[in-house]
Amino acid sequence: MLALLKKEISVFLSSLIGYIVICVFLVAIGLTMWVLPLDSNILNGGYAGIDPLFATAPWVFLFLIPAITMRSFAEEKRSGTIELLLTRPISDMQIVLAKFFASVLLVVLALIPTLVYYYSVYKLGNPPGNLDNGRTWGSYLGLIFLASGFVSIGIFASAITGNQVISFIVAIVLSFICYAGFAYLGDLVSSGNAGNFIQQLSISTHYSSMSRGVIDTRDVIYFVSISAIFLLMSRTSIESRKW
Repeated sequence: MLALLKKEISVFLSSLIGYIVICVFLVAIGLTMWVLPLDSNILNGGYAGIDPLFATAPWVFLFLIPAITMRSFAEEKRSGTIELLLTRPISDMQIVLAKFFASVLLVVLALIPTLVYYYSVYKLGNPPGNLDNGRTWGSYLGLIFLASGFVSIGIFASAITGNQVISFIVAIVLSFICYAGFAYLGDLVSSGNAGNFIQQLSISTHYSSMSRGVIDTRDVIYFVSISAIFLLMSRTSIESRKW
């Protein structure tokens, strides 16, 4: 499993698209936080905080993560190497987990350069260091949990198709439904128990809680559960090739 994980990371980093995806993410976040005349512009906001990063990143992730995961199984099927992969002395679940953790690590790799933004705001504060560090690190943790949920969805989308483009589109649609779709539907249904239940199914509801720096076990359980559900469905899809 560890060998497959290393292979997945090296394949991604050896391709040009890997660096393009990471650069697009950093540029999009940087423009939103520092350049464009938006409400999220830190220099115009007069407030020492990197909340714009945590507000913008989920929407960028909707496209970034499907671009990372779209080749996970779709490329294996297209090239015919999926049969060779399935004959390795590891279980189908280990294969799925190796691709999952490799993609999560790549997202974390894309997030590391954003620490430059954190350091910049830390120094720009008046006085320097006037920054809510607890909330910031809690928000980073929430962003990693959010990424893991999107990655599991992307892995599933790649497992059910042999076309990378279709995998990319399916992952975006499913991620959007899970992130914002349930929240919108909950608002439309009612403000009662039914509406609240539907909203609790939304990734955005739990991410918003964690992005305030509040690490609630219910939110952690939610993200672990949604990742587990899509990974199990991915394994089922892979196993179906043996039937």
